[in-house]
Amino acid sequence: MTTMNTPEQLLQITRGLKETVTADFASLDLSTLNFKPAPDSWSILECLEHLNRYSRYYNPALAKAIASNSDGNFVQSISYSWLGKKSLDMVRPGNMKKNKTVKHMNPNNSELDRATVEEFLQHQKELLDLLQEAKKANLNKKAVPVEFFKLLKLRIGETLEFVVVHQERHVQQALRVKQQVSKQAAA
Repeated sequence: MTTMNTPEQLLQITRGLKETVTADFASLDLSTLNFKPAPDSWSILECLEHLNRYSRYYNPALAKAIASNSDGNFVQSISYSWLGKKSLDMVRPGNMKKNKTVKHMNPNNSELDRATVEEFLQHQKELLDLLQEAKKANLNKKAVPVEFFKLLKLRIGETLEFVVVHQERHVQQALRVKQQVSKQAAA
């Protein structure tokens, strides 16, 4: 398992994801953004909407956790709980195993438009701010309730890493969809 133990590394990845989405998707027409390689697979916009749904929950949860754990006892290296390791392994871009998405996080067959891309970029801006704030926090505080089972809590650092790695996975998926559109257009 490869880990990215610092908010600085997560900041770099997040900046890269924001640039990728801006450069690769922002100028695409709606039919390309909504192209689905197969009925049960996601379009570029559905990949981004899935991430938006996670960001709508995790950005505020992280903001609250970071704010209440920035009392000068900051710990910058991330250590991992069993749940954190398991969650990260599941969403790593290198793990090509399909995971079943909880129903309310599955955007399949949603009516989506450019606002989805704009919202994603706005969430990235928030996440970049959170990663800056996290440099003053104890990253090993169990303070972030898991979205689908709020009794379980993840550590601040592993949650930040989960969010970033999960985004990396689905932005790569969206890039593969874009490649399929290009292949079809060339055929």
